[in-house]
Amino acid sequence: MAALLCGFVSWMRQKNYAARTVSDREQHLFAFIGWCEERGVVRASEVSRAVLEGYQRYLYHYRRADGQPLSFRGQHIRLAPVRAFFKYLTRAHHILFNPASELELPKLGSRLPRCVLSAKEAERVLAKLDLDEPLGLRDRAILEVLYSTGIRRSELIRLRLYDVDSERGVVLVRQGKGRKDRVIPIGERAIAFTDRYIAEVRPRLVMPPDDGALFVTHLGRPFSPNRMSQLVRKHVDAAELGKSGSCHLFRHSMATLMLEGGADIRFIQQMLGHVDISTTQIYTQVSIRKLKAIHTATHPARPEGPPPEAEPKLSR
Repeated sequence: MAALLCGFVSWMRQKNYAARTVSDREQHLFAFIGWCEERGVVRASEVSRAVLEGYQRYLYHYRRADGQPLSFRGQHIRLAPVRAFFKYLTRAHHILFNPASELELPKLGSRLPRCVLSAKEAERVLAKLDLDEPLGLRDRAILEVLYSTGIRRSELIRLRLYDVDSERGVVLVRQGKGRKDRVIPIGERAIAFTDRYIAEVRPRLVMPPDDGALFVTHLGRPFSPNRMSQLVRKHVDAAELGKSGSCHLFRHSMATLMLEGGADIRFIQQMLGHVDISTTQIYTQVSIRKLKAIHTATHPARPEGPPPEAEPKLSR
């Protein structure tokens, strides 16, 4: 199976799968193959539905280093590549039938974002940065772009100098999720801080060869995903809001605040780059301000509401 896995990885790259998808699937399939080898199953033809169900039970009972079990989402993430792997092997005629065709993955619930910033909280995070320091100005520009556009961490890292059109007030997001480009608006304040960073700070940070990355580290190189998360999380923690989060915190907050401000959910879908509007509809559950106002204004138990009507007397 290890040899067949190499062919599967090569096939995914030929089909232009995202590098993150290829890497994650390869990692999880190595774990599955190792589990099979420990039990004497080394060939793909030896994997039966019973073997796969045994692996599924193993994941259910698995405990991490901290003693916590895998979440159902974590189990799903590890099982989905196995199903895709055997589907590929069947179509490529490496095996006669697909033992994973009827493998039922754990059902996933709909999760709400753990934390969302209010407008005041977002401004408090932004106000904490020292604009007299070059890195402070760079970090303010990063946070302003995240807050204004709601783009993903990977999309932020891939931004190039020419992707921000200051005159038109738009940003070109290249190769977002699903390898799709999109053009979205960016606020004037975010543009102002970005332009100031480009003019005053970036020339002092960037090191040759300059590949045109918009935001660079203090070493003059493009950000790695982990480094960007650490930077944003540091500033969120410094604001002492009692909330934790990183790049996605600003994405969630932007969508929720715009929805509460009256934006159409289809516009928010376009901003976030969601293919299915059902993915965007989760923010209708997070945005509770309007529902709360209606509840306060109409519920009969409100403090300023009219007194309850007396019960009608029954005539004898």
